[in-house]
Amino acid sequence: MHFAICTLFPEMFASVLECSMIKRAHQKGLVTSELVNFRKFATDRHHTVDDTPYGGGGGMLLKPEPLFVAVEHLLQGRSRTDIPIILLTPQGKNLTQRRAQQLATQQELIIICGHYEGFDERVRTHLATEELSLGDYVLTGGELAAMVLLDSVIRLVPGVLGNDSSAACDSFAGGGLLEYPQYTKPQSFRGLAVPDVLLSGDHQAIANWRREQALLRTKLRRPDLLQDK
Repeated sequence: MHFAICTLFPEMFASVLECSMIKRAHQKGLVTSELVNFRKFATDRHHTVDDTPYGGGGGMLLKPEPLFVAVEHLLQGRSRTDIPIILLTPQGKNLTQRRAQQLATQQELIIICGHYEGFDERVRTHLATEELSLGDYVLTGGELAAMVLLDSVIRLVPGVLGNDSSAACDSFAGGGLLEYPQYTKPQSFRGLAVPDVLLSGDHQAIANWRREQALLRTKLRRPDLLQDK
């Protein structure tokens, strides 16, 4: 799977791409990443990528030309509908585990990181195919959101985790519930014991307990997830 990330600050991604699971995924050849500084696609001598908004208002907007040319360079003659082109913006739909699972089936993603006050509207309507958000808050730029998107998708690419079944037990995966409580050694810690059922060896009883606990935890912490169940 190939990720092409359009950003004004490619250096921000160095530590993320060179650490932990994401680094190993690249080393295994399961994913590749390309950082594209779209400032290089500006046509004026100052490589200007932003300008003041028509009609007035505070802040600066990203101009359409550098982003359009950068993405068209990545598309290499293909249609914008052939590859998901994701614009990271607070106005987008919230990134969910289900959407991450869907994106992990793609062969390629183009991700656009915003900055300043926002984008020229033509970037939204005639370049991006999708807008995603991490939540109802605003970041300085889209780079941090892109790193979260990378992590959430790459870990779902087959072979990245080694044991792909572990991702199926994550919160929001499968049935869309929060993950059940988990325990490891020691069996008793400061008087706090592991539930007996997990030591019973009865796999059906363990599965039933985990399902009940997942439902209970979801009801207490995220009842909104149970509305359609």
